[in-house]
Amino acid sequence: MLVGINFDDVHFEVQLAEARELISSAGAKVASTLTGKRHKPDPATFAGSGKIEEIAEAVVQTNASLVVFNHQLSPIQIRNIEKIVGVRVIDRTDLILDIFAQRARSAEGKLQVELAQMQHLMTRLVKGWTHLERQRGGISVRGGPGESQLELDRRMVGDKVKKLKEKLKKLGRQRNTQRASRRRAGTFSVSIVGYTNAGKSTLFNRLTRSGTYVADQLFATLDTTTRRLYIAPNINVALSDTVGFIRNLPHGLVAAFHATLTEAVEADLLLHVVDAANPAREEQIAEVNKVLAEIGAELIPQIVVYNKIDLLDTGTLFAPASASLRDESDKIIELRVSAMSGVGMNLVRDTIHEYAEMLHHRTDLASDFDERSQVGYENEVVSIDQAQSFAHLGVS
Repeated sequence: MLVGINFDDVHFEVQLAEARELISSAGAKVASTLTGKRHKPDPATFAGSGKIEEIAEAVVQTNASLVVFNHQLSPIQIRNIEKIVGVRVIDRTDLILDIFAQRARSAEGKLQVELAQMQHLMTRLVKGWTHLERQRGGISVRGGPGESQLELDRRMVGDKVKKLKEKLKKLGRQRNTQRASRRRAGTFSVSIVGYTNAGKSTLFNRLTRSGTYVADQLFATLDTTTRRLYIAPNINVALSDTVGFIRNLPHGLVAAFHATLTEAVEADLLLHVVDAANPAREEQIAEVNKVLAEIGAELIPQIVVYNKIDLLDTGTLFAPASASLRDESDKIIELRVSAMSGVGMNLVRDTIHEYAEMLHHRTDLASDFDERSQVGYENEVVSIDQAQSFAHLGVS
């Protein structure tokens, strides 16, 4: 049973459709969808007592075994709702965590998901069960209140979180070593980012001719994959496919996957893949940029790649496919392609080549500037183009 409460959100129906996709991706089937409208959440049951009674009746009629709220609920709200509806209740965060747990394949991915689950569990440790009542003191202690089961649970979870973070730090150091070696080799790093199911892995496979898993579902792939991309004889390019973002991505997942998302933070260029056929594409772009800002990648050069152009009617704003848009300084900032059909892939390659050459040129200028400074050319006149390049590098 999928439940969605509309708090005057213009994208409510689109978000509800996304929730159905999430449930399908988790391997479940939506027996029924129940919606309602409110100005603000009810502190006790989120949806209000009348709506919860309606949900309970619908659960009986449809024989649903699980109620999924497309919102984030507090532990007390979940417990209160379960008492009324008589079946298990989960919220959006629980659902996403479950999908991540199913999809993680690498050792690092599994550790990241487990860490996110443990951190989420700590918020769920509330005094709601009899086994959490105060216990008596330990050996040789008489009459003391002792340590509650709740505190023991919290300590156990806290110790587990600490161990998981240490393991992830070790894997993170290995990833940093690999990244540093690519830097020393003069490799131009490109990361593919974007909303989940926007076609990132399909684009990645088209460009690298690799076999990364692709499926028409949310969070089909979680683990970052990096492949070498041949662009030109004198240019080394490393292309990375990262985990997809989603609206209201749980903060714990962003924190847990920070090591994986570092591929985006350390990139020289971001390819921001957007599902051009999705009516909520502007909201999705904003959500991705919000997460990029959260991990410190908002200042990295970004090209918006409008994908799935072939699904749009001809004559739309985004037609034709295989087109590009440049800014006032003649830099490409938008591409329009179809990763599924392969239309526009040469344009993507040419754009990466152009940015790689640009960075290579600026690196040479900076190196040349350092050499001239060391031999006393402080007052040498430079061209306008050189000055602009120096300014971009933070050199006055």
